[in-house]
Amino acid sequence: MNDVPQQTSTSIRLNPGGPVAKLSAATAPTWDAAVGHRFVAELFAGTVEDSVMKKYLVQDYQFFESFLSMLGACVAHADDIAPKLRFSRQLGFLEADENSYFLRAFAEVGVPAVEYEAPVLTDPTARFRNIMDEAVTSASYPNLLVVLVIAEWLYLDWGEREDPMPRRHVHTGWIDLHRGEDFRAWVQFLVDELERAFPIGDDAESLANRDRLTQLWQRTVGVELAFFDEAYVPG
Repeated sequence: MNDVPQQTSTSIRLNPGGPVAKLSAATAPTWDAAVGHRFVAELFAGTVEDSVMKKYLVQDYQFFESFLSMLGACVAHADDIAPKLRFSRQLGFLEADENSYFLRAFAEVGVPAVEYEAPVLTDPTARFRNIMDEAVTSASYPNLLVVLVIAEWLYLDWGEREDPMPRRHVHTGWIDLHRGEDFRAWVQFLVDELERAFPIGDDAESLANRDRLTQLWQRTVGVELAFFDEAYVPG
């Protein structure tokens, strides 16, 4: 269902040999399959069928509340005032820009409110929302960061694809939300925070936490790829 992707490049700076670089390397094939997905290629070409775009956006919109909760949990559980303030600013961005994009895009492709306010969730959507909600319930700053890093960094990697831009707003708007200096700085902040907060001790608790976070990373990247695939499943 996917084109064979090229090895993904990224504009994000990583600490060679650091925990985030190791997590990224361990899931590179799945990550690259998502970043090089058919949906991304068609999005930039402006050839995504409206039926596919509708399904994708309606399902993606179902993450909005859980994503807000994750940012709020980071405000609560971050271990320093500076990241608390950064997460607070991002909450304002979601209301001003991302939610506005969804509402305009739904109007453009003909999705009435009744269809996007409470749709039946696909399996990948349900699984990813469960991951987000579990991260919030955990009250663990590293758990929250793992999910946020994947959700934002993977989209930056495809958003910075050097293809010509399509013409319709429903396509260009979604790309523009996931590229540019501000979004890149946000993703770099998340990656740096995960690097800083990742447990590095050799004690049993640190080892167990590292294993738990690694499993969470692998699980989340897998669901991201499944979410792209699901957009093309008839239904």
